[in-house]
Amino acid sequence: MKAIWKRELQSYFHTPIGYAFLGVFLLISSVLFYLSILRQHSGDLPTFIGQMSYLWMLLCPVLTMRLLAEERQKKTDQLLLTSPVSLIGIVLGKYLAALTVLTATAASTLCYVAVTAFYGTVFPAELAVNYLGFILQGGAFAALDLYLSGCTGNQVTAAVAGFGANFLIWILDLLQDQVGTEPISEVLKFLSLYSRNEPFLMGQLSWAGIVYEVSFAAVFLAMTVYHLNRRRTS
Repeated sequence: MKAIWKRELQSYFHTPIGYAFLGVFLLISSVLFYLSILRQHSGDLPTFIGQMSYLWMLLCPVLTMRLLAEERQKKTDQLLLTSPVSLIGIVLGKYLAALTVLTATAASTLCYVAVTAFYGTVFPAELAVNYLGFILQGGAFAALDLYLSGCTGNQVTAAVAGFGANFLIWILDLLQDQVGTEPISEVLKFLSLYSRNEPFLMGQLSWAGIVYEVSFAAVFLAMTVYHLNRRRTS
C-alpha cells in the first residue's frame, strides 16, 4: 500500500494535475476570501470555510479521475490487479494519495487565516473544528469520485461522472426545504454531506458527523474494492 501511495503521490506532481488542482483551488478561494473577508472587513472564517467546501464538489473529480480510469485506459489495470498488493492496499494507497494532496491544499489555505489573525481575532479551537469538517467532507467526495473512476474507462468520463454525482448531492441538499413530505426531507437531511458539515462550521465537534462522513468514505472505498475484485475474477 505504501508503494502505491508513494507512486500516486509522485505522479500528481510529475503531471499537471496536482498543480492544476492546487492552483485552481487557491485562485477561487482567494477570490472568495477577498469578497467575504477583506472587502467586508470581516473575521467570519467559518462562513468562508463553508464557502470553500463547495470547491470539493467542483475539483475532487479532477483529483481522482486518473487514479483508476487511467490504469484501464492504458491497459495496465490487469498488471495492477495481478500484483502482490491486495485490492484493499491498491484502493487505500490511491485514496490516501488523493487525500494527502487534498489535505495539503486545505493546509495551504491557512495563509488566509494568518491574514485574518493579523488584523483581527482568530479562535484556534473553533478553527480546528471548522477545518476538521472541511477535510472530512473533502475526503468523502474523494472516495465517491474514486469509485466512479474505477467504473469508467477513461479520465474524461470519470471527471464528468464525478462532477455529476457531486452536483446531485448538492441538488439533493437544496431540495430538503422544497420537499413537502417531512419524512423524505428528513432522509435527505440525514444523507446530506453539507448538513453534516454545519455543526463543524459552528465550532461544534460533531461525533455523528465524523462517523457519518468516515462511513460514507468507507462504503465507497469498499464498493471500489468489490468492483475491482469482480473485474479481476471475470
